[in-house]
Parts: sequence; structure tokens; C-alpha cells
Amino acid sequence: MEYYFTKLLSCSFEEAEGKIIAALKEKGFGTVSEIDMKQKLNEKLGVDIRKYKILGMCNPGFAYKALQAEEKIGTMLPCNVLVIDKGDGTTEIAAVNPLASMMAIQNPDLGMLATEVTEILRATVAGL
Repeated sequence: MEYYFTKLLSCSFEEAEGKIIAALKEKGFGTVSEIDMKQKLNEKLGVDIRKYKILGMCNPGFAYKALQAEEKIGTMLPCNVLVIDKGDGTTEIAAVNPLASMMAIQNPDLGMLATEVTEILRATVAGL
């Protein structure tokens, strides 16, 4: 089982980022964190990489249900979505596969919830 879903888009980094944020917003997800790896790695290590952003996306309803089922689930939240400049006029979107990450947790109450979130993320990325 792959631990992520991915799609390559023929558009700018900024356009791809806007598309995934808007598409997930329609599904009840919002951006709770944003890490600009290009900027951070340049600042901390003095290295220069292509644009690479980690978006922490959260659906409050799903997060609440997950917390009710498993107190330490916060170690796996939020759902990370990557926006990666491929350097050739394309941008890759990659999202975590919640089912793959939930396999490490021995709690059957999370199974249906993980399946539902996985299908939303898979369909959203595929639909870009």
C-alpha cells in the first residue's frame, strides 16, 4: 500500500497550491499549518531547493471523531499535503494516505474513519 497519493499538474506552483487548498476546502478541510521547506532549509542550512511546501490540512469533524476514538491520534494529525515544484513547468501534489498511517495504530474504531478520509483525499487529488 502506497503511503501517499500523487498527481502531476501542468501549472505553476502557486496555481497548484491554490487548486488543492480550494478543492479540499470544498470537502470541509482547512489549512492549519504551512511549512515552506525552500525558505526554511535556506534559512537553516544555506541550501537552495525547488519550491516545496507542506500543508497541514484538517477537517475538524474528522479530527474530533479521531480524537474521541484515540487520544494520541494527534501524533498523526493533520493530513499533510505536499506541493512540489518539479522544475519543468509542472507541480506535483502529494497527500498522505491515512489508511497506510493508521495501520500502525491497533484501534478498530479508526478503520472506518480512516477509510472515509482516505477516499476523500484520493478523489480530491485525482480530481485536480
